[in-house]
Amino acid sequence: MSRWTTYLPPTSLVVLAVAWLTHPEGPVGVAVVAVFLVAAVLAAVHHAEVVAHRVGDPLGSLVLAVAVTVIEVALIVTLMVGGAKDSSTLARDTVFAAVMLSMNGIVGLSLLVGSLKHHLAVFNPEGTGSALATVVTLAGLTLVLPTFTVSNPGPSFTAGQLAFAAAVSLAVYLVFVFTQTVRHRDFFLPPDTGDSAPGDAEDVHADPPTARETWTSLVLLGTALVGVVGLAKVESHPLEKAVADAGLPHAFVGVVIATLVLLPEAISAVRAATRDRVQVSLNLAYGSAIASIGLTIPAIALAKIWLDGPLTLGLAPTQLVLLFLSAVVGTLTVVPGRSKPLQGALHLVLLATFVAVSIQP
Repeated sequence: MSRWTTYLPPTSLVVLAVAWLTHPEGPVGVAVVAVFLVAAVLAAVHHAEVVAHRVGDPLGSLVLAVAVTVIEVALIVTLMVGGAKDSSTLARDTVFAAVMLSMNGIVGLSLLVGSLKHHLAVFNPEGTGSALATVVTLAGLTLVLPTFTVSNPGPSFTAGQLAFAAAVSLAVYLVFVFTQTVRHRDFFLPPDTGDSAPGDAEDVHADPPTARETWTSLVLLGTALVGVVGLAKVESHPLEKAVADAGLPHAFVGVVIATLVLLPEAISAVRAATRDRVQVSLNLAYGSAIASIGLTIPAIALAKIWLDGPLTLGLAPTQLVLLFLSAVVGTLTVVPGRSKPLQGALHLVLLATFVAVSIQP
């Protein structure tokens, strides 16, 4: 186990303690916290991959998806509790950004890298199609439907509607996990293309870590995630100030949060794509989107018992258009079970459009 990935998680907690006591506001202090924040994210990637290698695919893909969702929920709740400006839309903006970054950013980059290196990016359409359908269903129920309900003024649910949406989201997530890991596990395993490079095969079939190494990585993963959540909270106010000073909409804070929490998944997905295991990349991408909705919305609904103020979940018209385009392009990408660089580029164009619209609605 790499030494820096072993020492960094507890070190990040020390930096977090110092930051909480000193409240760094100057550029040097904020930069130091940011460096340790990124390092903690990279350490979390390493330890999540160790655990994933031990438990195997596709269960291993869930480890990081659930872990980063914990970060996302913690950041949203802490910012809402802190009374951030326009916090009523923070959950919506962050969850939608996570969905767009997963469906178009991670998927597009993985398909582009995999197809450029191995001529075609090959994956299992049955499992990937089920994951995409789950993302679209969850997004429709929790982010699209509130825009059109009329019981509550504005694009938001009533208390009863929110409770129903939260329960259904959690149920759909659990059914998907059962399908992916138990009932139809083989649909989510990488197909055998038979043309992987020798180095790739050695990496895939390397001896799994020992039980001791796995438990150590699991503890360090939890430690790193605590450090990420805490350090990100420290950076939240400088981030909001930087967004405001740059003249960007406050909704862009959600984009930054989603980018931060999905960085571990993106790194792992691209690594898998370079090894001709695009199925693992897609499991990570769509698993992140599913977890982001299926776990975040119930958690936010539960937190609303103690939180005051409105909760806006319904998407704006431009966001609805981007979600529709992403669903259509994603479906056309998944159906053949293989992808050329073109499909990856199309997803990345949709991501770039989402970022551009987020900067200038």
